[in-house]
Amino acid sequence: MRPHECESSLSTTDDREPMTTGTHRVVAIVQARMGSSRLPGKVLQDLAGRPMLARVIERMSRAQRLNDVVVATTDQARDDVIAHLCQERGWSCFRGSEYDVLDRYYRAALEFGAQLVVRVTSDCPLIDPEIIDQHVSRMEEGWAEVDFVTNMARQTYPLGLAVEALPIDVLARMKRMSTTPELCEHVTTLAYAEPDWFRIEHVLHPVDLSHMRWTVDTKEDLEFVRLIFEHFGHDFFSWQEALAVLASHPKWMEINRTVSPKVMEVERAG
Repeated sequence: MRPHECESSLSTTDDREPMTTGTHRVVAIVQARMGSSRLPGKVLQDLAGRPMLARVIERMSRAQRLNDVVVATTDQARDDVIAHLCQERGWSCFRGSEYDVLDRYYRAALEFGAQLVVRVTSDCPLIDPEIIDQHVSRMEEGWAEVDFVTNMARQTYPLGLAVEALPIDVLARMKRMSTTPELCEHVTTLAYAEPDWFRIEHVLHPVDLSHMRWTVDTKEDLEFVRLIFEHFGHDFFSWQEALAVLASHPKWMEINRTVSPKVMEVERAG
């Protein structure tokens, strides 16, 4: 697919079948590629002896409410290394369009039989399984009244703990209504651009920690998260434990404090 194209064909409708909590298939999809404007190849950068993508997948896999975790990478040759890593580690993998990420995501969800989709990005190595389970629970509890559960629209968690949960029919609706390259480039942009079109449930932390930057998009971000992983020597720590470590090492947060957020980070935080 060329950069200016945005695929629009669908094979599902918006009719959502009534479901009982815990009876549907929950699939987390992690978008990952080697291309990055600010830090190329970041998904395979080393974090305390393992690739960053491995840290993301392993932490996500500890969530109790997931049936599967899928890596959605591109069909470009440079991303063969990601597909090979998935094969070596036994991770579920889907390959699709580089530019139409929404189409890649939607097709991955169909391929792996998702009824409830959880979205996490590969540049969030501190992602927490408890936060993932919280989003799934909120979506299940509000199944008949909620379209989209997120901690990003009204950001109170550190940037880098982003989670979204939505039924497959809502993802299909987003795909059908996202008709421009800008909307197709980022999976759930439509919900943030037109929030009145969706019934959004916001997951909020009682203390606003949105000034903290835990995502990896630059070499400064990578240096910051490496200090945390090197401190623990493993990835079984919770995000609250990471927060406590940072309280004891406040200078660590100065490393990437001046990094300017990407456009999408600003839009979603707002």
